[in-house]
Amino acid sequence: MAAVAALLEVAEQVGISALLDRAEPFGIDDVMITADIPRPGAETLLQALAASGLLIASEKPGEFSPCPDMADRRYESGYLAWALNANSPFIENSTEFLRDPASAGAHHQRDGRSVAVTSKWIGSQGFYPAVIKEIYARNPSRIVDLGAGAGGLVIHLLQMLPDARGLTLDLSHAACEEAESAAVRAGVLGRMEIVTRSIESLASDPSPIRGAEVIHAGFVMHDIGAKPDVQDAVLRACWTAIEDGGALMITDAVPYVSGRDERAFSALFTYLHAASMGVRLPTEEQWRMALRRAGFKKVECQTLPMPGSRLFIATK
Repeated sequence: MAAVAALLEVAEQVGISALLDRAEPFGIDDVMITADIPRPGAETLLQALAASGLLIASEKPGEFSPCPDMADRRYESGYLAWALNANSPFIENSTEFLRDPASAGAHHQRDGRSVAVTSKWIGSQGFYPAVIKEIYARNPSRIVDLGAGAGGLVIHLLQMLPDARGLTLDLSHAACEEAESAAVRAGVLGRMEIVTRSIESLASDPSPIRGAEVIHAGFVMHDIGAKPDVQDAVLRACWTAIEDGGALMITDAVPYVSGRDERAFSALFTYLHAASMGVRLPTEEQWRMALRRAGFKKVECQTLPMPGSRLFIATK
């Protein structure tokens, strides 16, 4: 798994992940053009990917196809890449973070792109399918995603639901610009609104999300958990904005899950957030209580494949 994760990260860094994800065979010329690297480099990379089993030689000489279980290998590799690469500044400077978290945090930050890529790999099977299934089953006419990044979830759902409209909200200008570009490529920009704002700002002005039938927040709500009054105000704003019968769906991790299949990754996820990001993850019961305080009477909780992660569905 370590070797596969490293090779897939190389492919991501040079920009050929899209080739590994498509069904059609590709060859050296495709790699040279896509990655903008010379023939010797492309040959060297293809040789390694083929020798590892990630690529399978096609009938036509010089062409390759991704291995049949590429999706599974990328998903599994996501955990290793996220843990050791995306979080390397936290791990390599552990002593500094444990001595003075604020000072260490000011000097050592994670690479946002690495975090986003490896989280996407994990999410491909770890949490996105369950969220998509729940939202699609409700056939909502208006979908909102908070902390949406490049808007992948909403874009995917708009492609599945041709009569729906969506809104993505994120604080990052760069992420919102990428969401717009991705929406154009997917042909859904006309049904998608992109808002550059913080989630906290909804506490005083929930107008962007008003009228939503589903609001989703993936691994972002815990960031405001350190300020219970702000968290309560945001959750209340979501309750107010959602149409009757609609739902707020929160995908997040709970701390230090003890089950045999979850405990190791849950411990690492909880530790890194507490020691390096100053984030104390709410427990399952704390999430339930917070959602009920906001006005939601029905709160369900699903255990997701990603160890320690949960999907909370609060219906208005």
